[in-house]
Amino acid sequence: MKRVVLVSLLAFFSVSLFAQEDSTKSTIKYGGDTIQIGSITIITKGPNSNTKAIIAAPIEKNDQKKGEFLIKKKKVSTNWFVWDIGFSGYNDKTNYASSGAQNFLHNQGIIPASKGDYALKGSRISNFNLWFFMQRASLASNVVNLKYGFGIESNNYFYKSSITYVDGTSPYTVRGTANEFSKNKLVANYLTVPVMLNINTNPSKSRTGFQFSAGISGGYLYGSRQKQKGTEGTAKNKTDFNLERWKLSYVAELGLGPVKLYGSMATTKLHQYGLDQHPYTIGVRFSN
Repeated sequence: MKRVVLVSLLAFFSVSLFAQEDSTKSTIKYGGDTIQIGSITIITKGPNSNTKAIIAAPIEKNDQKKGEFLIKKKKVSTNWFVWDIGFSGYNDKTNYASSGAQNFLHNQGIIPASKGDYALKGSRISNFNLWFFMQRASLASNVVNLKYGFGIESNNYFYKSSITYVDGTSPYTVRGTANEFSKNKLVANYLTVPVMLNINTNPSKSRTGFQFSAGISGGYLYGSRQKQKGTEGTAKNKTDFNLERWKLSYVAELGLGPVKLYGSMATTKLHQYGLDQHPYTIGVRFSN
């Protein structure tokens, strides 16, 4: 009796499998990143790809070939070691008629402090940024995204005059003689976190599509110095002077593919007192 039951079960499963194979005419094909089983295709990609592993059926349209598929983009993508090169400056809103501005410049002689004492050379490359990562998280079909990152901003302010910062309990500046220094710059370095809303018009071709981002960034001053080069050699004074420790800025990015234009405008002042100068940057951003 047991033998009859076993033979019957084997016969039943054999018929069922044959019928299923015959009705679907399924075949298994392997090739590249796809595995096709009948009308079902499994698309697989490695961990470093921008696509997920998905299972999809062919798109049944007359104008498309059998086997074409819609590839689902990752919701989060990351660019490592993005870098910027451009110009640093500031919008000088200082009221030089105020006692605070006049007291910030010592040894004036008969000429009072003015905007010219802190004028900058505009022809020098002065902004260098290195972003350890820039990440983009999809909010709506990879068209509307949240973009954020973390990195270092380095702003260099090249002075036309021979102004010198003097550190102490109450830092101040001193006016030097004309042409005293061939190079005179103030450097401010920040650890910065930008957060932006990103619009990507062509998410399927991100390397050629138009993108726009805008938002804010928060920065922390981790180092600053003044470097001066003259006839007596080069001098460096590494200190915080009276620079504001925290910086809050509006930031924006405009690009086509991997190369983008960037810009920022600080809402906070560069100095704690004496001068009312609001830093800005503009330049070119390179990302992979």
